[in-house]
Amino acid sequence: MVTQLIIDNQEVSAAGGATFERRSSTTGEVVTRAAAATVADAVRAADSAAKAFQSWSATGPTERRRVLLKAADLLEAKTPEFIRVMAAEIGAPELWAGFNVMLAAGLFREAAGLTTQIQGETIPTDKPGTLSMTVRQPVGVILSMVPWNGPVVLAARAIAYPIACGNTVVFRASEVSPKTHMLLVDALREAGLPAGVLNALTNAPHDAPEIVDALIAHKAVRRINFTGSTRVGRIVAQKAAKHLKRCLLELGGKSPLIVLDDADIDEAVKAAVFGCFLYQGQICMTTGRIVVDEKVADEFVEKFAAAARKLTMGDPAKEGGGSCVVGPMIVPESGERLNAMVADAVSQGARVVAGGDAHGAIMPATIVDHVTSTMRIYDEETFGPLVAIVRAKDAEDALRIANDTEYGLSGAVFGRDVHRALQIALRLETGSCHLNGSTVQNEAQAPYGGMKASGYGRFDGGRAVIEEFTELRWITIEPHQQQYPF
Repeated sequence: MVTQLIIDNQEVSAAGGATFERRSSTTGEVVTRAAAATVADAVRAADSAAKAFQSWSATGPTERRRVLLKAADLLEAKTPEFIRVMAAEIGAPELWAGFNVMLAAGLFREAAGLTTQIQGETIPTDKPGTLSMTVRQPVGVILSMVPWNGPVVLAARAIAYPIACGNTVVFRASEVSPKTHMLLVDALREAGLPAGVLNALTNAPHDAPEIVDALIAHKAVRRINFTGSTRVGRIVAQKAAKHLKRCLLELGGKSPLIVLDDADIDEAVKAAVFGCFLYQGQICMTTGRIVVDEKVADEFVEKFAAAARKLTMGDPAKEGGGSCVVGPMIVPESGERLNAMVADAVSQGARVVAGGDAHGAIMPATIVDHVTSTMRIYDEETFGPLVAIVRAKDAEDALRIANDTEYGLSGAVFGRDVHRALQIALRLETGSCHLNGSTVQNEAQAPYGGMKASGYGRFDGGRAVIEEFTELRWITIEPHQQQYPF
């Protein structure tokens, strides 16, 4: 597979014709060869977006809505191609690839509906004969950067909401999933998005720092929209702060699932299996820790381990592998890192109750029980099919353990006493929490984002996302003649 840069709706080579390769994590074979953008290419893309902003920001809501709705239909039509490409580039099973496309299409339609919801209001004023009001206006060029793990839906929200609000976008695709990201860009181009409204770049990994520096510093770029690791998010925020530019960040997570003593254990197990092992646990809101009341812990662990052992493994890129649940991780090095975490936990008294060692990028669904706060797995993001179980004395202890982390993205609480579970949920330090449901949930109309080291700002959800991608301005219309004190 081959990809080019997209600037002014044209496929173009990088300056000098440079390219880079994305290789399979299991075979090492070249999967995609992509254009490796230079700083000059990045500046060209931002200049193009700045020029397009002049007309796109003045385009009415009906036209913006038409493009987004058509793009949603085109996206769905490309589902088989997304499934094939995501299996090859990122080891995504058919379930995860199809799920991504479905969510992204729904997000495009939700964004289309927001085009007529961008509103201001009138404000009471003490000045006679004056009309005082607020207006919301597009901000300019948005720099959007997203990772490989939920490539379609994360790219969709990074692009659709800004353009629905009248902004233009420079989209920096992941070097791990360039073809997947360019398929989504193609849907918008085919839907009739005007030239320059969306420009897309790919770059070689070693060029990322200077490319990102150039884009953040570009005078036309007014907001930075980043999804990725907490480590890189801190760097992006620092660079943006230097230029006094606002960021929207969704970063790492160690999302807890709390199982209270009155929980429906069978239902909690189902949610845990889904939340821990969907796409090999490589999702930002993956269930990273299960905090279970010790009174029901033995029953929960026994049933959870039995369910995990039944999960099918395979390589989605190979014939017959698309229906597997647990596929390969994104890089072989992930296996070494996770094995070290398991070894550390076992050396301190933890017990592996399902799964076992990783071999390169391949690891079975693995559960480590009796985890304590001194172990790396307790608070370190795993980003693989590996989950920690921490036993709590009671509900209050479970809440303390769940909050004992730098992260705060998603969470879940299982308990039949909904009032008690709600009180726990309200005190859980996460951007979202689901009672008797999985930590892995997403709906385009609901606000999504994190707290603490999981970032700030809200990516979805009507009014919340409008606030992220518009400027709120105060406007007055005053009498022709006024009296001033001097």
